[in-house]
Amino acid sequence: MSLAESPASKNQAPANVAQDSTATLQRLPANHLMDTVLPVRPALIDRGSGARMKPGMVDSVVSSGRALAMVLSHRQALVRGGGLLLTDAAGLAESLAEAGSPPAMTIYLGAAMAGSQLDEGTEIVLFVLAEPFEVRAEQFERGIAGIPSDAVWTGFRDVAALLNATDTALFIEASAIANWHATHVHCPRCGAATVVEAGGWVRRCPADNSEHYPRTDPAIIVTVVGPDDRLLLGGGGPLDAKNFSTLAGFVEPGESLEQAVVREIQEEVGVRVTAAQYLGSQSWPFPASLMLGFTARTLDTEATPDGVEVTRARWFSRSELQAAVLSGEIVISSRLSIARSLIEHWYGGVIQDRPADA
Repeated sequence: MSLAESPASKNQAPANVAQDSTATLQRLPANHLMDTVLPVRPALIDRGSGARMKPGMVDSVVSSGRALAMVLSHRQALVRGGGLLLTDAAGLAESLAEAGSPPAMTIYLGAAMAGSQLDEGTEIVLFVLAEPFEVRAEQFERGIAGIPSDAVWTGFRDVAALLNATDTALFIEASAIANWHATHVHCPRCGAATVVEAGGWVRRCPADNSEHYPRTDPAIIVTVVGPDDRLLLGGGGPLDAKNFSTLAGFVEPGESLEQAVVREIQEEVGVRVTAAQYLGSQSWPFPASLMLGFTARTLDTEATPDGVEVTRARWFSRSELQAAVLSGEIVISSRLSIARSLIEHWYGGVIQDRPADA
């Protein structure tokens, strides 16, 4: 996943979310249709789907002395100075073992490709720890194992706006594969404990020899536009909460994406969708979702929240939405999410956030 961004023209380079949000962006006609609302970015990491199938491949990469490692534990990674801590894999593995915190699992993430912030061909592995260690504990306080004392454990949401594109790709890939391993330790057929193979990308059952692969759950996320061109946003939780966003839900077995859009919007807010168009996607590995963005049309002008997933629903004109955000009356999704890109796609440009000191 690349972090969601504000709309940009096809001839304009996508804005980096880590850059100053006041940078000038080209405005688009309202609800302008593009091939995708999220620019299709080239991959930055070659995951080596063929190479990782070789037995012993991960051990060979780690011991080569040329690979880098990131460290993940309980959905948090070691971060330093607004970037992922990537350090010598061989030295780190040895020092972690000596310190009594050896990796519970080592997974091959891939090799840096041209255009990434790493030297092309640099291989990266993931060390998953059963428990995080205290960085400032005695055995690490002097930077032993390449872990400086100012490194901290941080979740993706807390640091996403600071990460460069390569760190973002690695953090999301690592989170997704680690989450899958944590919930698939036994064979779904017979219950036997599975073993990890293929560089961490396959779990095999030694009892029945079945192979199990990482899964991704598709979810639709939608901007619903009424006959008067107003946008429908909703939210959950307390009735007086200020957060509003696009509507979303998981795709059920046997459904097309468009059918899921129609069903979810009907179920959540009682609105009948007459047309839906795909705009773009965003990986969201918490735990293993792929958010598929749509814009939809309806002839309805009333919305009735289901009271379970959606407790509040409200229609906005463009001027009403911008005014409500600036005044602090409501809070919409951050620029890190596809939800914000979908909302700004309808809006036709950048929605200004309420100043932090307001």
